[in-house]
Amino acid sequence: MDSVFAAIVQAPEDPILGVTVAYNKDQSPVKLNLGVGAYRTEEGKPLVLNVVRKAEQLLVNDQSRVKEYLPILGLAEFNKLSAKLILGDDSPAIQENRVATAQCLSGTGSLRVGAEFLAKHYNERTIYIPQPSWGNHLKVFTMGVVCLLEDLGAAPAGAIVLLHACAHNPTGVDPTVEQWEQIRKLIRSKGLLPFFDSAYQGFASGSLDADAQPVRMFVADGGECFIAQSYAKTWDFMGSVLVCKAAEVASRVESQLKLVIRPMYSNPTTSCDMYNEWKVELKAMADRIISMRKQLFDALTAKGTPGDWSHITKQIGMFTFTGLNSDQPLVTSDAPMFTPHTVSSVSPELNFICIVDGGLVWQVLAPKPSRILPMPYMLQSPVPHRKQLQTIASSGSEPDFGYFDFNVMYLPPFDFMLKAIVNGILEVGINCWWYQ
Repeated sequence: MDSVFAAIVQAPEDPILGVTVAYNKDQSPVKLNLGVGAYRTEEGKPLVLNVVRKAEQLLVNDQSRVKEYLPILGLAEFNKLSAKLILGDDSPAIQENRVATAQCLSGTGSLRVGAEFLAKHYNERTIYIPQPSWGNHLKVFTMGVVCLLEDLGAAPAGAIVLLHACAHNPTGVDPTVEQWEQIRKLIRSKGLLPFFDSAYQGFASGSLDADAQPVRMFVADGGECFIAQSYAKTWDFMGSVLVCKAAEVASRVESQLKLVIRPMYSNPTTSCDMYNEWKVELKAMADRIISMRKQLFDALTAKGTPGDWSHITKQIGMFTFTGLNSDQPLVTSDAPMFTPHTVSSVSPELNFICIVDGGLVWQVLAPKPSRILPMPYMLQSPVPHRKQLQTIASSGSEPDFGYFDFNVMYLPPFDFMLKAIVNGILEVGINCWWYQ
């Protein structure tokens, strides 16, 4: 008898998480996963904060701790501290009990809870989501804000506006304080509902307060807003906050949030807090990201690389916008790179960044080399043939390096040093050497 599910077709892989699936299936010893953006050490390994390890150990050793179900809205003390983290200790909204908070499951979970709540209790069905900017690095910042204001100006009253609180993913471009004020005034004057996605607080500038400033600007005017908080990148916790105009409204909102959460998962997870130590470790990670940007910019400038590379240091957070599109990544099977089709971005998964602007760019930041690996990459498509420059990998000698003025299809960001040979005629192919 045939299965009752025989007619089901194979679903496509998720464009982000599917990258990891492809990465795990590939047998190449030299590969890099550019899928889910998460912090990595200089060795390319996931980082577990010392404060998290300590908290885990405390939980293991605490024999008095009872593993009981949490309330539907989560751990009350965690919710209280989470609201203070994003809104500030002296927030009038907190002091006036105008904040409804729920501990949720991951960043996606907090967004989903907010979306489900709005679907049940908000009449407007229009939501505006940011469109990643195009590949003009010099104009991306200014023109992006202009287009944003134009779109918001045309939005119907009551429309929901999804905003990245800081460290915009994937462009790395955040509005200035002055531009945030323009955005805030327009949203309030149009009667729109701001919905903040705060996934990188502390990763942008290294300051939890500075990164929360856009959200606090909206809360300070007395209006209402949704905030989906996620510490998945910084601490592996998350929550959802709704700031209301009045305390009695916040109380009713919390009661409805319980009804939204109950059929979804009932109870979130729990943990403990070592706040000050966490802030120190978080700032160290943010400082490393900022330092990586500065080092890359300095290296490109010192080499006289053509183009304006100021966007590297102007952008902020984990991601750098390269301007590549889904048709451009072309990598041979000898050294596969796994990256989402919709985004070409880099993050602290990498020890450095490679950027494209009409030519091949290299980075000089890498661990001490122990051996040289030849890795062929295609630079143009279609490829009538490839003329590969060859070196002797075992010689240990370093060839001359530089850049080509090609329409580069893809530059593989990697945790090792990337350089390109220039001492020879090259048509469509090139060998890259990774120091490992």
